[in-house]
Amino acid sequence: MVFIWALPPVVNGSVWKFLLGDAGLINVALEGAGIIHVPLQFLYDEKVALVAISLVNSWAVLPFNALVFRAGILGISPEILEAARIDGASRWQEIVHVIAPSVRSTALVLAVLTIVYGFRSFDFIYVMTKGGPGTATSTLPFLSYQQAFGRYDFGMGAATAVLSVLLVLVLAVVYARSVRSEEEEA
Repeated sequence: MVFIWALPPVVNGSVWKFLLGDAGLINVALEGAGIIHVPLQFLYDEKVALVAISLVNSWAVLPFNALVFRAGILGISPEILEAARIDGASRWQEIVHVIAPSVRSTALVLAVLTIVYGFRSFDFIYVMTKGGPGTATSTLPFLSYQQAFGRYDFGMGAATAVLSVLLVLVLAVVYARSVRSEEEEA
């Protein structure tokens, strides 16, 4: 799992660009199985390209989230789980009433970090679609890059980058308030 997360995004994006291409492994496998007869346009269809990039981005960050979430679950005191079992809790009740509340703060941290990671996802977009088709996969960081280094409008690129940073700061404030309210409750 760590290998997937540690793989450089440019390499990761290049592999997925190959896999999702017209003659890529996924289309060839689907055609070979008789599921499709015309290659799917994963990276060339405006309606599908952003979803494909998002799935690749999610796939890349999933191992990190799984490791942190696993650490949160392993941090739950075995006595608490044993007490729930002794009290007759089913496995589902144990998950809903013991495990989920115990890892709530971990889940919040991961949600914020994943959203921030999504905001900085420039590399997958650059390698896989260059913001296309059209502007279907342009995000604020990629738009900032295009404005500053594609059109040489450094002022507009900087303004767009500042807007991105402000959005991430809003998420950071929400996270900080949530952590502070949890600490006050404890």
